[in-house]
This record gives sequence, structure tokens and C-alpha cells, in this order.
Amino acid sequence: MKIAYFDCFAGAGGDMIAAAMLDAGLGAEFLKAQLATLGLKNLDIKLTKTSRAGLQAMTFVPVVGEQQQHRNLEQITEIISQSKISEQAKKTAITIFTKLAQAEAVVHNKDPQDICFHEIGAIDSIVDIVSASIGLEAIGVEKVYCSALSVGGGTVKCAHGLLPVPAPATAELLKGIPIIGGPIQSELLTPTAAAILTTIVEKFCPLPAMKIETIGYGAGSLQSEEFPNVLRLILGQTVTPDLENADSVCLLETNTDDISGELLGFITENLFESGALDVFTTPIYMKQNRPAVQISVICKIEDVQRLERVIFEQGLTFGIRKQILQRSKLARNFVTVQTGFGKIKIKTGSLDGKVVNAKPEFSDCRLAATKHNVSVKTVLDAAITAYQKDER
Repeated sequence: MKIAYFDCFAGAGGDMIAAAMLDAGLGAEFLKAQLATLGLKNLDIKLTKTSRAGLQAMTFVPVVGEQQQHRNLEQITEIISQSKISEQAKKTAITIFTKLAQAEAVVHNKDPQDICFHEIGAIDSIVDIVSASIGLEAIGVEKVYCSALSVGGGTVKCAHGLLPVPAPATAELLKGIPIIGGPIQSELLTPTAAAILTTIVEKFCPLPAMKIETIGYGAGSLQSEEFPNVLRLILGQTVTPDLENADSVCLLETNTDDISGELLGFITENLFESGALDVFTTPIYMKQNRPAVQISVICKIEDVQRLERVIFEQGLTFGIRKQILQRSKLARNFVTVQTGFGKIKIKTGSLDGKVVNAKPEFSDCRLAATKHNVSVKTVLDAAITAYQKDER
């Protein structure tokens, strides 16, 4: 499966995204022909190979004959809808602009349809967004991944005055998205790029396992000998058949030498109730050969702060270690089988469409065992037998 990974170590702009796609193999003449159907007067695209801190990259600069003007969402939607680009590209571009309008509406307390785009509504930004939408489909990737987004720092001068970085509309778009401040005091992530990436990216995560085929670099406008203001786009093939069933999780660990068995059980229950995927303990020896327990918690990245609070509030430790792990999963499904003890759910795991693991749900088996006054193992065995019979 072909995938794309946007490495935003230096942030991103709409022009950088389009440039990276072109540098990675998107046909320039094809893109220009598609953009010509937008009906914008005397539109041309200037592509140049340049260098940022010694790193070769491509610049993408729309050149237009008509005067820049402010447009609302309805007008932009009309421009895109009447074009001859594919329906999928139209849908993607309109979704991106709708996100922008909604973000601006929240910031300015207006209806999205009443938002008059300033920098965002300019011709070059329309071209950036439509180019990214066309390119995404043309390069033929099935899934898009992205690093955490570097946003920069300091302030940026906008149509509404001097604003903090990330700009309010950008910050609104980035809710729930992993971001990183810096590495310089300047705006590195534009609202346009934030809207594009939060629309097309399926998962923000470390670089996934892949066989690299092509790399493209899109150059930004900042010039620095110490800092390459570029966006890197990596295209390649997955190395496992079920990468779509892989994700990233966080491992939290802490050591404690003054916890009772009762409190450990209480903490474990609280962690599960608070969203932990798994909790386990390991006997260890600490300094001066003191017997202790290492508490390990596997959780979703978005649940880290909540689960850390559960641990800290019990006064168990002064610190928690954490690391991001990649997890591969079988495609999961549930089926129900009929046994002599009633209906039991079976969880199955598939690889390349073939079931390679099947396990009865313990809670169902326990209830059936209690009801019929038999051992849980008896019900488990009956469920597996019924499942195997149904599969034949």
C-alpha cells in the first residue's frame, strides 16, 4: 500500500505542501492544466529549485493577472465547483476551505458564511489548497501520515494586527493535534497549511515502517543558514500487510516501594476505568536492595495526562517515565456462537483477510458458567468448539 508522510520539522505552508508534492513527482504540466480550469485570469505557476541552509528544495509561487481580493466561502466554493478538476479533488478543497471558515468564525464570533477571507481568500491561497487537493489524488497514496507540527513562536502580523503564534485561527484548527513550539521565533505553520493537513492526514505519529520510494522538499520563504525552512514529503510502500491496523500508544512506567496490595489493586482499577488499555506490575529491586513494584500502563496518547493524574493523586511517586510505542494489531471482529450454555461472543483477529486467532469473551463465559453451575473452562471449551464447527 502506498503511503505519504509529511515531516513538518520546520512547519508548513500551503505553498510548501504543493512544492513538496511536485518535488516528489507530481507532474507540473498536469497540475498547471488542472489549475487552468479554475477560471482565474492569467494564472501561472513559477517553480524554482532553490536551497535552504544547504538543502535543495522546490519553491511554488502562483503568478496571477487579476488583483488579489477578499472572498467569502460561497464565492470560493463556486470557483472550485465550476472547475474541471476531479470530484474528489473538489470535495477535498471545499472541505479544507470550510474548515478555515469554521475556525475563523469561532475566533471572530461570526457565522462561517459571513467570514470574508483575508490572506486565506487571496488567489495564491486558493491555488495552494486546490493544488494540494489535486496532488493528493494524483500521486495515488492510500493513507497520509504526519509528524507533530512545528508552529514556531513569537508573534505574526496579520490583517487583524499583531497576533501570537500560532495565530488564533491556526490554533483553533490544531485542537487535538500534536504540535511543537519553535524551533525559531517566527510563524512556521500557516492557517492554510493547518487546514490542509488536518483534512488530509489520517494520523499524526512518528515515521511509520515503510520502504521509501520518493522524497520531495518544499521550500518556505524564511532564509537562514542554520535552519532549513523546508517541508519534507516521503512517499513509499508499507512493509507489513496490515499497517492500517497499526497505531501509536504510550507506555507509562513508575517504580514504588511503599504500596500495599490493596492500594495497588485500587490503583489498577482506577487506571482501567480512566481509559488504560492495559495495566501490569513487575516485582523489582530498587536502591539498597529494597523490594518494589514497577507499575506499567499502556494507553492512548490522548489519555496520557488523565492517567498520569490518577497515579500522581495517590501519592505513589514523584515522577513517571513515558515513551511512545508503535503497536501492530490484527483486524478485529466479533461473532456470536450458540453453545449448550447460551450465546457466547468470540473475538477474532485476521491477517490478510484470514482469521488467525479466536478467543471467547471471558465475561460472557463467566456469566454462563455461574448460571449453569459449571466451570468457566467448560464454557470456554464449548465456545471454541462451537466456533470451529461454524467455521467449517
